[in-house]
Amino acid sequence: MNTKKSRSKKEVAQPETIESVIEEMTVAVAPEQIVEAAQIEEKSSAKKSKAPKTKVIRDSFSFPEHDYRMISDLKKSCLASGIHVKKSEILRAGLHLLTAANPDELKKAIESVDKVRTGRPSAATE
Repeated sequence: MNTKKSRSKKEVAQPETIESVIEEMTVAVAPEQIVEAAQIEEKSSAKKSKAPKTKVIRDSFSFPEHDYRMISDLKKSCLASGIHVKKSEILRAGLHLLTAANPDELKKAIESVDKVRTGRPSAATE
């Protein structure tokens, strides 16, 4: 008994010449299309060359309640003036102002702030 399967022979496509393949691949392109393609490529490369985003760091702080209310009051006054602002933006703006201050003004500002115990409250005081 014959255990081999008979295989039908498929027709093999004749190899094409390089010239015929190139002719099929070549597409007539109008000069306007070339200019448009170049403009699109420039736009995409401009998007890629944007400056890298600055890294945002998350942190937590302890505030006395009256200082926290001051942030809320500043936020309300900004909103009344038509300025949409977040708490972190208020804190960062204050940081920029303190950085620009002279050493005497900076010392006065630091001395006017109450010292706060750092860390989380113990379970017994909750």
